[in-house]
Formats: sequence, structure tokens, C-alpha cells
Amino acid sequence: MFDHIAFPTPYQTLEIPFPVQLTVKRLDLIHPQISGNKFFKLKYNLLEAKQQNLNQVLTFGGAYSNHIAATAYAAHYFGFQSIGIIRGEELAKQAFNPTLKTAQDFDMQLHFVSRAEYRLRYELEYLQQLKQRYPNTLTIPEGGTNELAIQGTKEILSADDQENYDVICCAVGTGGTIAGIIESSSDQQHILGFSALKGDFLKQDIQKWTNKTNWSLTDAYCCGGYAKTNSKLLQFMQHFEQQYAVPLEQIYTAKMMMGLFDLIQQGHFPVNARILAIHTGGLQGRIK
Repeated sequence: MFDHIAFPTPYQTLEIPFPVQLTVKRLDLIHPQISGNKFFKLKYNLLEAKQQNLNQVLTFGGAYSNHIAATAYAAHYFGFQSIGIIRGEELAKQAFNPTLKTAQDFDMQLHFVSRAEYRLRYELEYLQQLKQRYPNTLTIPEGGTNELAIQGTKEILSADDQENYDVICCAVGTGGTIAGIIESSSDQQHILGFSALKGDFLKQDIQKWTNKTNWSLTDAYCCGGYAKTNSKLLQFMQHFEQQYAVPLEQIYTAKMMMGLFDLIQQGHFPVNARILAIHTGGLQGRIK
């Protein structure tokens, strides 16, 4: 399980007119469905389900959750049934977006719940009710972030990454990916997270998983909040893809790249800084 999914050559250096070196680690190329950070987050969760002889996985997400789509495929591929608790009862009556359609195509049971019920997703009593309703099931949190996910995301950086780059950048949703990267980073590296959500609460969430301090987080490029976009972001995304032939999506990776290019243009990084941007996949949800 997972062992036979091989990495292609995932690095792409971008030619930019600024005195820094910028390389993209193309985790979106790992696998067409279990792409990007989700490969690493799901790896040890599904191995745990197999070890416990469980036949189902259950998880949570919104309409644009890359985690929902990746979990649906991975569960289907490795012989598990999957259940998705989806925020928003009204979504059941609408045409599915590409993310939900992907989950449905891979046989995930989609259960649309009210926002009030969805807020209970971390409450022990609610989780126990779900366990009774769905026995023999491994429950994975929203976004896939738990101890098993951190174990996986620690593997994103290679030994060469730890030596060859000064700054590591990644998009941030629930904090599990950046936490694993921080944990596996070298002390002299700085880890810079670009939040897809507005607010400082993610800093506290990340601190639950790491005691290291060589990192920072900005929400300056979230375009007002999760899954929100504006014309500036969409124009940047189009120009970037035309210039570098690297596909982005508007929820995470385009915001990270827009923010990173803005900081580079401002001279935020030292001359000759070696920057590695982690492409976290999620391309099934991109605006075509």
C-alpha cells in the first residue's frame, strides 16, 4: 500500500527576474488523484485502518475540500468504503462542483449536514455517535490533520531539501502539512506558510504539533477567506500558468504563489536566497 506509487522528478526551477532562486516541488505530480500533501496525510491513516482490519474511513470537509476528493479515491483504490460528512445541507440540492463530483465518482457516501451539526465535528459525544452509526470505521479529522498525518507530512522534505534551501513555502489549510515540514526542517531554514483562511487561529493549531520556532504564517493573500477569490488572484493564476506551465488552483496554491511573488518583488528575501515552494496539488478543484 502506497509503496508502489513512485515519485516522478518533482522539481521545477522558475526563471524569474529577481536575485533569488525559486524552485517548485511538484507534489501534484505524485499521483493523478492522491496528489500533493494528501498523499502524505493519508498514507499512515490508511495503513492504520488496514492494521486494525477496518473496512471504512470517515472524514469531514466542505464543498471545496481537496481532502474529501483524495480520501474518496484513496479509499476506493485500496479497498475501503468511504463516508464524507459535508458542511452545508443546501449542497445536496445543487449540481456538484468538481471536488464533490470526484468524491461521488469514487463511491464516497456523501452526507450533507447543517453548519450547526458540522461544528460538532471535534466533539467527543458527536464522534461517538458517528462511531456507533458507522462501526468498523477509522475517523479522520477535517483536512486529514492528526498524528498519523504529521508522521506522513514529515516525509515531504528530503535530506537534499533540508540542505539546499533557505526558505520553504507552502499553502496552509488545517496546519498539518506545514507542521510536518517544520518538524523535518533544518534549524537554519525558515518555513513560511500562506494561509488560505483569514485569522490568527491557525498559529495556535500549528503550535499543537510542533515546538520549533523557525516558521511564520501570513493571511495577507487569502483574498478575504477560504475559497474566496478576486480578479487579481485569477489574473495572477492565468499569467503564472502561461509563463511557467505549472497548473495552480485558486483555493491554495495560487494564493501561495501570488503572495510569494509579491514578497519577492518587495525584496522580502535576502539576495541569493534559495526558496522552495511546495505545490500541494488539489488540481481537481481548479477553475478551468
